[in-house]
Amino acid sequence: MSELSLDERFKEAIQNANEKIPKTSVPQDVQLVLYAYYKQALSENISYSHHGYESDEVITAFKQNAWMQVRHLSANEAKEKYIEIINQMLKDRQ
Repeated sequence: MSELSLDERFKEAIQNANEKIPKTSVPQDVQLVLYAYYKQALSENISYSHHGYESDEVITAFKQNAWMQVRHLSANEAKEKYIEIINQMLKDRQ
């Protein structure tokens, strides 16, 4: 049995987060951290620019602040951190 690649493990973690962990059970600060790692994992070389009006500027500001705090990570590092958090949350639910 071969070991899953980082991208496969990341996709699996995303699927587990969506299917096995109710969003309402995740504290908002953890949701922001997960958002930041997810965004960095997928958008490592994309700079943030704010276009147009957002219906909830405060939420957008919190999300962007969380992302900016992890911008120093590579995409692979962000994927690993995302996977670690999701796996720990799944373990804690058992």
